[in-house]
Amino acid sequence: MPGNEKVVDAVESLGRSLAEARRSIETRFVGQHAVVEQVLAAILSGGHALLVGQPGLGKTMLVDTLGTVLGLGTARVQFTPDLMPADILGSEVLDTDADGRRAFRFIEGPVFTQLLMADEINRASPRTQSALLQAMAEGEVTIGGAHRPLGRPFHVLATQNPIEQEGTYPLPEAQLDRFIMQIDVDYPDRETERAILLATTGVETAHVRPVFDAAGLVEAQQLIRRMPVGEGVMASILDLVRACRPGAPEAPGWISDSLSWGPGPRAAQALMLVTRARAALQGRFAPTLDDVAAMAAPVLRHRMALGYAARARGESAEGLIARALHLSLAGRAA
Repeated sequence: MPGNEKVVDAVESLGRSLAEARRSIETRFVGQHAVVEQVLAAILSGGHALLVGQPGLGKTMLVDTLGTVLGLGTARVQFTPDLMPADILGSEVLDTDADGRRAFRFIEGPVFTQLLMADEINRASPRTQSALLQAMAEGEVTIGGAHRPLGRPFHVLATQNPIEQEGTYPLPEAQLDRFIMQIDVDYPDRETERAILLATTGVETAHVRPVFDAAGLVEAQQLIRRMPVGEGVMASILDLVRACRPGAPEAPGWISDSLSWGPGPRAAQALMLVTRARAALQGRFAPTLDDVAAMAAPVLRHRMALGYAARARGESAEGLIARALHLSLAGRAA
C-alpha cells in the first residue's frame, strides 16, 4: 500500500540519521553502546529516563552530548536537600516600572527547556520531587494558579548514585513509574577505559555536531508510533508484563513469592514503544522478540519491588525478569 511504503521509506531515512547520531555521541561517550542505545530509545519514545551509576562514569557528559546531537536546548539542576520547587519551576516576582506601577512578572526556571538533566534527583525533598513529577507527567507546571505549558519536546534525564544513601530521599513509586526506563551505567571494561583515556586526556577533545533539531525529533517520535508491531511481539510483551505481577493468573508461583508489587499497564505501553525505537535504531521496520528481550530489564526493573524473603535469598529484579522473559519467549517460540 502507498501509505505503508511512505512509512518504510521514512523509517529507513530515520535509521540512517540515528546511525549517524549514535556514531557522533560515541566519539565522546566511548564504548557504552547499550547505554547510548537505551537513552536514544527512551527519547525517541517520548519518555524520560533514570540513569543509575557510580560517580565519574560520564552521565553528565552524555546528557550534554545528547543535547548537541539532537539539537535540543539543555539545562542542568544539581539536586540538594534544600532545593525548593521554585528553583526548578520558576517564580513570580513583583516588578516596579519607571512610573511606579507594580506588576508580577514570571521568571522561568530551568524546567523550561527541552532536555533537563536532574542530577542526583534523590537528594531533593519529596516536595521538590513532586513538583518535577507534574512537569514530567503533564508537560506543564502550575505557578500562582496559572498553567504554563512546557515546550516540545521535553525530556528529563535524571541521575542517581546507587551507593550513597545518606541525605537522600528515595523516589516514590509514582515518580519512578514516570521514567520510561531505568538505565544502569556500569564501569567500562579495560579496552573501553583505555579508549576513554586516549580520547579525553589529549590536547584536543572530540567535537560533535547536530544531527537532528527539535522539530525533526518530534517527527521521529511520531513516526515511531506508526511503526507496526506483530501480534507475536505484542503477545510476548503482555505475557511478560502480566507474568511479573504477583497474584495475577499468568504469574508463576515464584513471582508471587518474590515480589511485593509489579508493573502496571504503563510498563506494557513503555515496552511497546521502546521496542519500536530499538528497531528503528537498528535500521529495521518493525520490532522483533530480540527487541523485547533487550529492553525488558530497563523498562521493568524500577517498576517492581522485591519482598523481604526474596532480598534475604539474594534475588534481584533483573534475575526475576530474565526468568519471566525466558518463559514468555519460550511460549511464543513454541
